[in-house]
Amino acid sequence: MEVALLLLVLSGSVKADDILSLLPSNCVVENSGQVAHPFGNVQPSVNVSDTFEGMANITTSVLNRIKNETLAEEAFCTCLTDNGLNLETGIRHQLRRNRHALATAYNCTKQYSDRMRLQLHFPLYYSMPYRAVGAIFQGTVFVVGFLGNILVVVVVYRSRAMHTPTNCYLVSLAVADITVLIAAVPNEVFMYFLVAQAWRWGNAGCAILVFLQNMGINASALSVTAFTVERFIAICLPLKARTICTVSRAKRIILAVWVFAFLYCIPWVFLTKVSPVRYIGVSDVQQCTFKLTRQAYLGYFFADIVLFYVVPLLVSSVLYTRIAVVVFRPPMVLKQSEGPGGVVAEVRHTNNARAQVIKMLVMVVSLFALLWLPYRSMLVYNSFAQTAEDKYMDLWFLMFAKTCVYINSAINPILYNAMSAKFRRAFRQAFRLIRCKKRPAAYYGMEVISSGLQRSGVTVRGTPGRAVHRSYV
Repeated sequence: MEVALLLLVLSGSVKADDILSLLPSNCVVENSGQVAHPFGNVQPSVNVSDTFEGMANITTSVLNRIKNETLAEEAFCTCLTDNGLNLETGIRHQLRRNRHALATAYNCTKQYSDRMRLQLHFPLYYSMPYRAVGAIFQGTVFVVGFLGNILVVVVVYRSRAMHTPTNCYLVSLAVADITVLIAAVPNEVFMYFLVAQAWRWGNAGCAILVFLQNMGINASALSVTAFTVERFIAICLPLKARTICTVSRAKRIILAVWVFAFLYCIPWVFLTKVSPVRYIGVSDVQQCTFKLTRQAYLGYFFADIVLFYVVPLLVSSVLYTRIAVVVFRPPMVLKQSEGPGGVVAEVRHTNNARAQVIKMLVMVVSLFALLWLPYRSMLVYNSFAQTAEDKYMDLWFLMFAKTCVYINSAINPILYNAMSAKFRRAFRQAFRLIRCKKRPAAYYGMEVISSGLQRSGVTVRGTPGRAVHRSYV
């Protein structure tokens, strides 16, 4: 017996009731009135002699089919008995208590299904360790990513000091990541506890969720490219930056990014469908799948990889290299010029702030490349596979690849907090405001009224006495 088959049984992916549902009615008397015939429209076996007596005009092809069906059922019953199963007493108990008997019955029923040329499959269930790991890890990623990206949108929206072109693109990236997380993760975790490939949301749900996932992924890649180009212009072309790198222009570019992503992904609404899956012993199972053959989508798949993975990485690599040359180059001209030394210090401070921003954005792009690599590589490999057996579909690797994609949509707020002083202060202020709302106004006394105080001609927002620092993100 194959090791893979035994592992399926031991992991709980094959269940005794699925085997029992396949037993022909003439195999064992005790199950004839208890187990429904598994093949739906296929009729039970017919005695050939009785058929000849009652149907004189039946065609030879129909007789052959009935004979073949009868022989197949007899072979099925013989396979079970030859492998040690007692079909007269206690078969249900044997299959539920004995793993070897269950594996043997699985093998026999598979041979029977293949001999009958029926497109039937055993329902496969995810093992408990697989369900637990997937639900815990992906569920945690979803909660952290959803709340973190929501926080990015809120703090940028509420703080006027955060209204910069770069932050506008980061908000677009956060919205794209929220879209991906909502459209993918809850359903992924939910499906771990169903029969494999089962889909519960109908045709509309299939089309909408697939569309939203692809649109969010593509908008995310375009947003990464947009803020890379914006930083390049702001640092390497400062004269043009005054007219190009503006908040209003950034908003128009973001709108164009989302319109393009929407139009590019709208075909997915019409390229998906829900189709029934014929499982042995399980009824009304549907799967969300492609409307056309996989080969028809190869052009679409590779266009995705080129436009939304390869091109953004190439553009980012070239532009960040040029940015690094400018930012980390010492201000030699200013050192030789006349004037106070404070000018050089100011330039160094500016370059240090810019360098911190560039490091953060480079980290965003690097993680984008790294976390998308497993899934993109598997997609390319399987696209060239000639048969289903050639495809690499290891369940644990598939979970790992998908989890990496979800982490990519969740990790950016953590990076902002770790590498940007301005985002850190904004996040702290947001949490402080949340705590303040939970306390009575009298708790704060006069501090509630003096949230904006005029001190030395400077308006201080937030806690009085806190220094206001200048930064670029």
